[in-house]
Amino acid sequence: MGTSIFKGILASTMLSAAVLTAAPAAADGLKCEPGETYIMNVMVSGHPYWVPVYQGFKQAASAFGCETIFSGTPDYDITKQIASFEQDMVKQPAGVLLHPMQSDPFIEPIDRAVDNGTQVVTFAADSPKSKRSAYITSDNLAEAKFAAEEIVKQVGDSAEYAVLENPGQSNHDLRVTALLDYMGEHYPNMKLVGRQATNQDSNAAYRATASILQANPNLAALWIPEAGSAEGAVAAVLEAEAKVLIMHADVTPTTLEHIKAGNIHMALNPNQGMQGFMGFMAVFLAAHSDVFDPFNDYKVSGYNPVQIPYVDNGFAVITKENANSFDLNAYMEGRDPS
Repeated sequence: MGTSIFKGILASTMLSAAVLTAAPAAADGLKCEPGETYIMNVMVSGHPYWVPVYQGFKQAASAFGCETIFSGTPDYDITKQIASFEQDMVKQPAGVLLHPMQSDPFIEPIDRAVDNGTQVVTFAADSPKSKRSAYITSDNLAEAKFAAEEIVKQVGDSAEYAVLENPGQSNHDLRVTALLDYMGEHYPNMKLVGRQATNQDSNAAYRATASILQANPNLAALWIPEAGSAEGAVAAVLEAEAKVLIMHADVTPTTLEHIKAGNIHMALNPNQGMQGFMGFMAVFLAAHSDVFDPFNDYKVSGYNPVQIPYVDNGFAVITKENANSFDLNAYMEGRDPS
């Protein structure tokens, strides 16, 4: 989605909010009832990525007097995440902001939750065939284009490069396939010499990168769609004393330190706080859709009138120069993590 479309959605949302504020009956509906709860559900729940997202989620919820719960599974396991989602449904939340590990396995659980009165919004990764009412993410295509252009800017347009990937997670898939497509179309002399699935496992990424380097001593650049694999990749590059430009999406405290040290060129990090904030707003409005009557057929068709196919929360470029702004410990000083 282009910036103009997103601005149009945002403007419409702000206009709707203004109209609702002007109507006392409607405004009374834009707050939570006592005990009304919203849940954020993720996989690999201990990952630091979720921390600012949940903070944004809570900040928005507190403005409307709503309760929040952080949920999910510590494992990288679709079965366990679905089980945690099912357990969340027992609490009968008004809505769930969900990061689905995989798209299709979540279709039936999401649909059943919506049919039973719990609204669901996805973020960062999607389940587009489900009844979720909105999707909040950064523009993965824009991230991939930015990464491709930066790689070529730094190493030239006739160099060897490789990618690590995490097949099955929609946003990670896009970050890789879009970069490969862009390179092929705009820089045909760039040579892809390695493509390995590491599935956010730093040990697997270490082994994969070491193997790629051994087979391709002229490797110039490496693109990685997430930070966990970047941790292993940079360790392999440093061990081999190779000169490889590393770029990745997302950030962890470990990769941030490598950016500060100059071992990683840069990271493209979704604006996590905005992702959580807009995620809450989307699911809250879906749960309170009765405060307005839009000009469409929702009463006849039976669907929730609050449908937001895509909101771009934007992304930041993290370099050695601005890395201190992304210190998670500093961000969390004085904040309640729960």
